[in-house]
Amino acid sequence: MFGSTEITILLTALLVMVFAGVHIAVALGMASVLGIYLMQGDMDVVRNFIANTAYEALRDYVFAVIPLFMLMGEFLAKCGAARDLFALTNRLTQRIPGRLGIATVLANAVFAFVTGVSIAAAAAFSRIAYPEMKRYGYDKKFALGCIAGSSCLGMLIPPSVLMIVWGVLTEQAIGKIFIAGIIPGFILVFFYCAYIIGAAYLKPELVGAGAKLEQVQSEVEITDAEFRELLVSTALVFLLVGITLGGIWLGFFTPTEGAGVGAALALLLALWKRMKATEIYEVVLSVGRTSAPLLILLFCAQLYSRVLSMTGITGMAKEFFIASGLGFWGVLAVMVLIWFILGMLIDSISIILLTVPVFAPVAEALGMDPLAFAILGILAIETGLLTPPFGILAFTVKAALPQEATLSDIFRGAIPYWICLFFVIIVIAAFPQLATWLPNLGNVVAK
Repeated sequence: MFGSTEITILLTALLVMVFAGVHIAVALGMASVLGIYLMQGDMDVVRNFIANTAYEALRDYVFAVIPLFMLMGEFLAKCGAARDLFALTNRLTQRIPGRLGIATVLANAVFAFVTGVSIAAAAAFSRIAYPEMKRYGYDKKFALGCIAGSSCLGMLIPPSVLMIVWGVLTEQAIGKIFIAGIIPGFILVFFYCAYIIGAAYLKPELVGAGAKLEQVQSEVEITDAEFRELLVSTALVFLLVGITLGGIWLGFFTPTEGAGVGAALALLLALWKRMKATEIYEVVLSVGRTSAPLLILLFCAQLYSRVLSMTGITGMAKEFFIASGLGFWGVLAVMVLIWFILGMLIDSISIILLTVPVFAPVAEALGMDPLAFAILGILAIETGLLTPPFGILAFTVKAALPQEATLSDIFRGAIPYWICLFFVIIVIAAFPQLATWLPNLGNVVAK
């Protein structure tokens, strides 16, 4: 067991490296090496520990789930499925105030079921939705905030990379975490849509009231043949989602097998939409470049998590929070506040890697269901995607629309969506059954 001096040295070294800009994988790895050496005082032990952890971690079957789900999402993003989703939801919501905003949220929600990465959604819908909103005279901050805010759904609605990372770190069933995110995801969609409709009624100028909409409408009207093609494309996306997530929910597939099935079906859909061989090659290469660093991150995170357990830091943190007298709600508020603050400074995956190995055992000791805590934590960490100065989704929208957007406009436009995320955190904390009911129902149905 570590003494207070060793614990202080280890944690200080880790935080200094993280905030000095050292890559999170390197920081976790170096901190882990330091921790093992301080505990054992023998570099041979350090080398053996790292080698054993690397072997056990990287041969794990579940690690393949990340590149496979990312491959599924990339195929559908590049073949035009996202554009079809937006066009169809736009057509079906014509009579709803703020319909382009609603269409963006609903299309993002469906797209989230196949992508797992919010950045991909933000980049896609910046180019798809914003030109339409601009054409209809939408307020710039309102339009940009809608795109950035609704892109957060990619991290909450399965298959989410954050959910996979959380499941690997806590050794929870990834499939259950996936299913646990569905109802909270729909609740967040409801909050987003309610805000957009309310804003459209209270301030019609935000959604282009007064613009010459008849002329604009004639420019964007789609034919019946195009509408039927959109229906078929969207139906195939829904079928893909149903087979992949339904198979995992009912126990027909493991998450990794489901990801493989989803990637294969997404490739077939991309080929049906006449995706070229060069584009397929670029998608595979892009996913490889993105997922390989994530696998290294997960290895370093597992190393770090084991060191925390071996040194007794996790147990000490649990005892500290329980003995603090803050109670369940007080401790939960402290955790959420820490996530909010970290969200201003570092990216979402780094926050999970740094905090979850400590926070998850504390939440379990306080009696919170691990699935509900996972969803609550992901929601809290998601707020960092919209929070300055880091706010990666704001930077993604800015990069996709360099001539149209300013970071100030995006961050200010996304404030209502940040507030919606906060309200859903409160709802899940008060009613954890909203996250646990569907996974438990899946267990009953599977039996």
